[in-house]
Amino acid sequence: MNRLFLFFAAFVLLTICAFRTNLPTGQLTATSVLHKSTDERRHINWLSIEEAYALTQKKPRKFVVDVYTDWCGWCKVMDRETFSKPAIVDYVNENYYPVRFNAEQTADVRLGGQTFKFVRGGSRGVHELAAALLKNQMSYPTTVFMDEKFNLIQPIPGYLEPRTFHQIITYFGQNYHKKEPFDQYKTTTYRNVQSALSASK
Repeated sequence: MNRLFLFFAAFVLLTICAFRTNLPTGQLTATSVLHKSTDERRHINWLSIEEAYALTQKKPRKFVVDVYTDWCGWCKVMDRETFSKPAIVDYVNENYYPVRFNAEQTADVRLGGQTFKFVRGGSRGVHELAAALLKNQMSYPTTVFMDEKFNLIQPIPGYLEPRTFHQIITYFGQNYHKKEPFDQYKTTTYRNVQSALSASK
């Protein structure tokens, strides 16, 4: 019995020693690699609506507005699956003022000479600015596109998977919405746009 116990203890000790290696300086463990890649991952540089409005007064640029609520499950999916893709992050940061706006925030928003307020009603209530951006069609998530002068281009309700979202941001971002219908753009022109974007990287 003692011999069996000693054999087992020696086996455990040898196993621990075999897997316990000292890494040379500069070498990364799996955990540190995971944290490093997470820390260095690019993100959309979300702004408040007030910040974006102030920026466009000095340097005009289109807006993409993510209208969400804290309880919206599909908003979280879109954040995780769509807004995290490098091609989307890069394009949005370079071509838009990206805004994230909680449709149920209670703080007033002042843009120019106009003040938008939270309106209580029903079980939750809604912010006047969200209602204006969504044309009173309250659906979450909704992605709203606006031009450089803060004029509404179009709200697009619902979850948008990465490829569709990339098609939409390039469609509005390069003013193709002024030249051709979206269905035509995504089946023909988008391929050329995508190739040009890849070549410029």
